[in-house]
Amino acid sequence: MKLRPFSSHERGVFVSVDGPSGAGKSTIVRHLAQLLVANGEAVHVTAEPSSGPIGALCRALTETVTGYALACLYAADRYHHVEAEVRPHTEAGRTVISDRYVPSGLVVQRFDGIDPAFLWQINAEADRPDLAVILEADPEVIAQRLTERGPHNRFQHSPGSSHAEVRFYRQATERLIQAGFDVLRVDCNRQPPEQSAAFIRDRLTSFFAHGNE
Repeated sequence: MKLRPFSSHERGVFVSVDGPSGAGKSTIVRHLAQLLVANGEAVHVTAEPSSGPIGALCRALTETVTGYALACLYAADRYHHVEAEVRPHTEAGRTVISDRYVPSGLVVQRFDGIDPAFLWQINAEADRPDLAVILEADPEVIAQRLTERGPHNRFQHSPGSSHAEVRFYRQATERLIQAGFDVLRVDCNRQPPEQSAAFIRDRLTSFFAHGNE
């Protein structure tokens, strides 16, 4: 079967990539974008916190603001990010890849003791990605990578943060699946980032192939 180019779709595809700190999200996103461009797809790469004004506030306040206030701030950035950046690009037929999205919103603020049900509620109206990629890795692997690179925020200073984050992501993934999200789990323990990116690319190719049947 001959696949039509991704760019021939009226609406682009929205892909989110989430996972524990140190799992290689940014590297995998970069490789995935390169692979899709090589396939003839118009790609827009973004991230959360976003580059918008609320995202700038998130980055500035993550170390000093905690709990419900920070969780709501991140959710506000997510809604603005979707409206100001994600939708315009998908409506123009581009594939949007976001480094962090709702799954991270269900995880990170749990380090401040926020109830998962509250995190789900404040993120419930955000647009669902067409494919929610969850990167998975053993806590020991994550901890070693964080030790080598150093922590990027206060959450990564917590004792046992890698084990807790992996557990939180597993719980969030189950919640997403129960809610009907199209979730793709990617094991990052034993394969290089470019192989993980190719695995995601193949899933997207299969998605469009079914659309042409």
